[in-house]
Amino acid sequence: VRVGLEDNLYLGKGNKATNAQLVERAVTLTESIGARVATPDEARVTLGLKKRK
Repeated sequence: VRVGLEDNLYLGKGNKATNAQLVERAVTLTESIGARVATPDEARVTLGLKKRK
């Protein structure tokens, strides 16, 4: 799941969203289907990224 204001500015009709609100909604939707959000370390491994120093 990708979040960010460049693709979605609103939570609902006329309600501007913050990035934090979009992340909260993504977490809620993910958990509502029985899935779990990856930790930053898990996401790095999945994506093959090195940890920043």
